[in-house]
Amino acid sequence: MAAFLLGAVLLIVQPQIVPSRPAINSKAETSAQSVQRELLKKTSQKNDFKENIHSNGTCRQLPQTIIIGVRKGGTRALLEMLSLHPDIAAAESEVHFFDWEDHYRNGLQWYINQMPFSYPHQITVEKTPAYFTSPKVPERVYNMNQSMRLLLILRDPSERVLSDYTQVFYNHMQKHKPYPSIEQFLIKDGELNVDYKAINRSLYYIHMQNWLKYFPLDHIHIVDGDKLIKDPFPEIEKVERFLKLSPQINASNFYFNKTKGFYCLRDSGRERCLHESKGRAHPQVDTWLLEKLHEYFHEPNKKFFELVDRTFDWH
Repeated sequence: MAAFLLGAVLLIVQPQIVPSRPAINSKAETSAQSVQRELLKKTSQKNDFKENIHSNGTCRQLPQTIIIGVRKGGTRALLEMLSLHPDIAAAESEVHFFDWEDHYRNGLQWYINQMPFSYPHQITVEKTPAYFTSPKVPERVYNMNQSMRLLLILRDPSERVLSDYTQVFYNHMQKHKPYPSIEQFLIKDGELNVDYKAINRSLYYIHMQNWLKYFPLDHIHIVDGDKLIKDPFPEIEKVERFLKLSPQINASNFYFNKTKGFYCLRDSGRERCLHESKGRAHPQVDTWLLEKLHEYFHEPNKKFFELVDRTFDWH
């Protein structure tokens, strides 16, 4: 009887590798299929599966939803808010399975091992903001599960650039390492330095085009990161509907913390806020430089709005 139950669980847990969409380049297709065969071999190790089954009826499973980005868009806040729902089981840390080659070579079983234990009715979620801007990731996610529901949280591209710099700046300060001013990154030969990586990450339409090669738009829900900060409940309601969850999160789960200057969470009487590293003040930037950023992003933003058939209140 025990062997039969174990076998049944394995059938449920074992991920099915789906073929990728027909590629124009046959060599690329052959290479992708080869990678998937190797992943499948790694996934079929029975000893690993035994470690993924808990006596209380929970097990580790592949995520049905991934928060794919964007970096400094509010992914941690989104995950924490979504975790208020009893039918969500969230991975604690960023997994970087699809964008880091050394992780991807480990195979899908390694990926499953990074997931939390969850009940059959729960949706497993992981978030890695770097996925959105990584060229290889959309196809890899599609090859694993073409029905994947994706969450993308975006904010004003100019603000995202400043937040991107702020995070790296503080990381250096904590290690007592000097770091150049933001002007040294944004300006090159008197002009806006469009080669700055933080600017490239804010060209949403370029990265979105890559995802839409593999997933239809109705499989990608875009969360307005600016609105999530100002009034989180309506945005989380939309996420619940997208994931087809019963409405369990309500306005009472959020309260504004005047000291921190942003919303915190209240769950079963317990209050918690995001880490102090969140919501840091951006560096002071000259008005003319901000105008340069706004001007540069005007056309890319317009293209993005047309691509997703939706507008956002960005400069």
